[in-house]
Amino acid sequence: MNYGYGYNDIYGVSNSLQGMAIWTIVAFILSIIGGILVYFLFIKANNKLSDNLKKLKDLLDFKIMLIEPILKIFYLIGTIFIILFSFNFITINFITFLLVLIIGPVAIRIIYEASLILVMIWKNTKVISDNTTKEKEKNIKHNESKES
Repeated sequence: MNYGYGYNDIYGVSNSLQGMAIWTIVAFILSIIGGILVYFLFIKANNKLSDNLKKLKDLLDFKIMLIEPILKIFYLIGTIFIILFSFNFITINFITFLLVLIIGPVAIRIIYEASLILVMIWKNTKVISDNTTKEKEKNIKHNESKES
């Protein structure tokens, strides 16, 4: 019989927590080193890359945004959930059922569109920035050709 009154269990938990604390510190230090190395050796480096690595570089450099498809998925999940959830009220109160069934998806759509506005602002700002940069480069080349 074990009459240790949980001493071994407490000791095991204590060792486990110490191990987790040490690993957390090691993981934090390694993530700092890894993040700095990836940034300077991969993202900011001007190496020739394959198409797949170029996509990964653009993703890590935030030239490709993931938020738009994620928002679309959450919108669809939320809308389907609200429609299915509204059927909880069909036996309790039919008017509540209809209100949740009609107003719920509309409210989800308004929230989705409000969050999508931020993504659209980012996209439009990026297009303006790209066009401005191209126009500046074009003007510089045009001025250099006039001087020659």
